[in-house]
Amino acid sequence: MATSPRHHRLRHPHAVSTVANAPTVRFVIPSEVEESLDFLLVNHITQAFVLAAGLGTRLRPLTEEVPKPLIPIFQKPLVTFALDHLINAGVNRFVVNTHRHPELFQTFFARHEYAGFPVTLVHEPELLETGGGIKNVEGILGKEPFIVYSGDILTDVALEPLIAEHFRAGNEVTLGLRRNTGLGAGVVVRAGRIVEISKEYNPKENFDYANISIWNQEIFNRIPARQKISFIPVLIDWIQDGGRIGGVALDDGNWFNIGSRKEYLDVHRAILNKDWRPAYLKTRDWAEPVAKSAYVDPTAQLHGCTVVGPDCRIGAEAILEDTILWPDAEIASQTRLEACIVRSRKKVSGVHRNIDI
Repeated sequence: MATSPRHHRLRHPHAVSTVANAPTVRFVIPSEVEESLDFLLVNHITQAFVLAAGLGTRLRPLTEEVPKPLIPIFQKPLVTFALDHLINAGVNRFVVNTHRHPELFQTFFARHEYAGFPVTLVHEPELLETGGGIKNVEGILGKEPFIVYSGDILTDVALEPLIAEHFRAGNEVTLGLRRNTGLGAGVVVRAGRIVEISKEYNPKENFDYANISIWNQEIFNRIPARQKISFIPVLIDWIQDGGRIGGVALDDGNWFNIGSRKEYLDVHRAILNKDWRPAYLKTRDWAEPVAKSAYVDPTAQLHGCTVVGPDCRIGAEAILEDTILWPDAEIASQTRLEACIVRSRKKVSGVHRNIDI
């Protein structure tokens, strides 16, 4: 993440002007805001850009055959948690970027929809990073505000405060922030405005970026076309130019970054041990340790946080502990697995510990 060369304290205007379109309607607007009032009439967001083009390097070999946003969390693809969360917040159309294995996204979204809401896939043959990715979908997102949501997190933080503050403050960008995410960023907030972004994280004063944010169309004017660029340096320059870049703490609920095998195993343990289920999920049987279509021999033993995906087969006297099986995995009789992740259609025998197969 780029580092801001200096602190930049934003000026907070005190003067306000009022505009009334009707006797019962009154707007209070910072005097420096020169945008049309139509923008301020909007109090909800109906579109989102879901980032799903990452390489998933730290999760290899798990991501060699399946892109990280499609890896299963208790048999449910990771990216669908983002979509369910956004639908619950009022979003009704999605843009999803892809890079590795785009055909798997095409198969999963074969009807170009999710839960009845339209999904537009945008393939990036060459990675554009977050800023370039946003610019690349300008023609689809148009002039309305939109949410950017990372497809490799799993969270149930409340999105409503983020959306409400974006419009209340008249921000051009509002970042969702959180402490102790492990991402190592340093975002300094003063009176609701972000004044610095750096790599020098101080948990007593700074926040991490929570990988959820809201953007207005102005961002498209600040990102060069067809260029690979993170949005972080774009925001740093914008802050220095006096841009209205806000931040809202999203410290409620659970927040998981699925970036490594440890984090992948940890999120399964948290879900199982804490009996955690995001309130926005509609699927009744989610988080079943053993899928209904799986076969487990009566003499096999499953211990700890062991998850068995659909159509898996576990042979006689096999012992699995803290192990996750993706769909169609086959475990031979008398196999011993501890803290392993077995990918789809893999056949495993013998004794293994702490490996991905």
